[in-house]
Amino acid sequence: FLDLARSKGIETHGLDLNPKAVTAAQAKGHDVHASTAEAFAQSHSGRQFSLVTAFEVMEHVPDPASTVEACAQLAKAGGHVFFSTINRNPKAYLFAVIGAEYLLHLLPRGTHDYAKFITPAELGALCRRSGLRVEAIIGMTYNPLTKIYALGADASVNYIVHCVKD
Repeated sequence: FLDLARSKGIETHGLDLNPKAVTAAQAKGHDVHASTAEAFAQSHSGRQFSLVTAFEVMEHVPDPASTVEACAQLAKAGGHVFFSTINRNPKAYLFAVIGAEYLLHLLPRGTHDYAKFITPAELGALCRRSGLRVEAIIGMTYNPLTKIYALGADASVNYIVHCVKD
């Protein structure tokens, strides 16, 4: 994504708390910071972007409301903000924890804490409180047999929320 954006002349900034990921991205010439969204928003006060994404981090952050607020601060009026995360229900636990971590070994055991999963309604409420208008919620599915990811109506396990800043 960063390579494609840069090839189009688009200014990008990446955030990650994993030092190995930051080093690898920086080695490719990307502007990647070892930072949280909150710290980046504070250190770049007044900077706003047309597109802000927080993919696959909401279920790992200590304070989802704070992360949503920081992403909203980083978006300019009319800007698009996307979040992806894991729904909180028994099916999501079965697929994301038992299936992905313990049965299929797609992720290291202990990657996810069910208590940190967020329902679409909860994430939508956090977005609205931060001045973001929820435009769409779309599900993400993965078929381990075909190894195909797909977007669709099923948001019962993984999902993406698309917002626009008012």
